[in-house]
Amino acid sequence: MPKMKTHRGAAKRFKKTGKGKIKRYSAYKSHLLEKKSIRRKRRLRQPTTVSQSDYRRVQRALPYL
Repeated sequence: MPKMKTHRGAAKRFKKTGKGKIKRYSAYKSHLLEKKSIRRKRRLRQPTTVSQSDYRRVQRALPYL
C-alpha cells in the first residue's frame, strides 16, 4: 500500500501537544479589529485545542502528526 499524503495546508496550521491533543490558533484575528473588544482580541491570540467533533477530520488530513 502506498504512503498516505499529508494535507500541506493543514500541516502548517496544526501542531501536536505533549499529551497528544491537537493545537490550533483561533480565527477572526486578521482584520476588522477596531470593532472587536480588547478582551476578545487578547483571547484570540491564545492557542486552543481542536474540538472533539473536528478531531477525526484533522487526524485524517495529518496521518503522520
